[in-house]
Amino acid sequence: MHRALILALGTALAAAPLAAAAVAAKAPVKAGPAKAVPYKAPHLAIGQPDLEGYWSNATLTPIARPASFGARAAYTPEEVKKLEGAAVQEVADGNKPTDPNAPAAAPANPANIRPEFAAAGGDVGGYNRGGLDPGASVMRVGGEPRTSLLTTPNGQPPARKAGAPAQAGFGRGLGSFDNAENRSLGERCIIGFGRNGGPPMLPNGFYNNDYRILQTPEAVTIQVEMNHDTRIVRLNAKHANNDVRPYFGDSIGWWEGETLVVETTHLPQSQNYAGSWKDLKVTERFTRVGKERLRYAFTVEDATMWDKPWGGEYEFGPMTGIIYEYACHEGNYALPGMLAGARHQERDAAAAKAGTSSGGGAQ
Repeated sequence: MHRALILALGTALAAAPLAAAAVAAKAPVKAGPAKAVPYKAPHLAIGQPDLEGYWSNATLTPIARPASFGARAAYTPEEVKKLEGAAVQEVADGNKPTDPNAPAAAPANPANIRPEFAAAGGDVGGYNRGGLDPGASVMRVGGEPRTSLLTTPNGQPPARKAGAPAQAGFGRGLGSFDNAENRSLGERCIIGFGRNGGPPMLPNGFYNNDYRILQTPEAVTIQVEMNHDTRIVRLNAKHANNDVRPYFGDSIGWWEGETLVVETTHLPQSQNYAGSWKDLKVTERFTRVGKERLRYAFTVEDATMWDKPWGGEYEFGPMTGIIYEYACHEGNYALPGMLAGARHQERDAAAAKAGTSSGGGAQ
């Protein structure tokens, strides 16, 4: 009897885990949070991911982060609401009728004008709001509202190495009035001001921050609205084996999965970035991350200037409409007038020093 009981108990114990497993298998399993499926861009007939279309990088987010934000990379919802609400009000104020017979005067409410518009948008003779399109929304990257386009820890360019060339600023200064060739490339209607064309490609904060991308098996072209510039990225090519430095540098590209990688060297000094040009290499990455979102990331390298590479990122949004011809007349009209004005000032200064009057108008 004892042996039979032991055998029965052993059989029951052995079967218990199997029975428990069977019950568990039939029990409903609670599903965890669904993982977002990464967006995959449709492909063109030539096999490349489709990056084509009209895009804009106009934004309220600055390139470099204001120091008050420190290491904080994202705005709070309240900050976003305030910034974007102010932009809406700015447009509404700018669209109000103005008296065409009113004399030239400084703005009545300069506090409501962004600091960057003080000269071009808010001062006497500047553009009114209808002539500006700086963007009306904060830049989102992966849905996160960014406080800067740069992605360094403090959103600022890193410190230079000891002995590196002096800071030349982001982009190009306006230059002196000594002669026409000393003025900026944008003012001379050669290329657009700011860094719209790049590389890196960055919004200028005023207007014309629009692009059109076209793809072929041999090249990708990026048409820049600002000054009708066009970058040509040669696919699966090698850099030029010389020191010829064309505008926008020498760009070659290749595909890494769904991402177009563009590497640019041979940038001219006139298109320096933060003072770097001779040994500058800019690597850009274009990835379609949504039906109406194109992720753009850039890395800048120059071992003579910085200890390590750095850069930034943003997302292009859809442009409303298409790009039309950009007509630049500063070089035709404003530039001769400015140089003539500079010569007149020089004559006035010389006359004042000599104790006489220069007289006459600018020649």
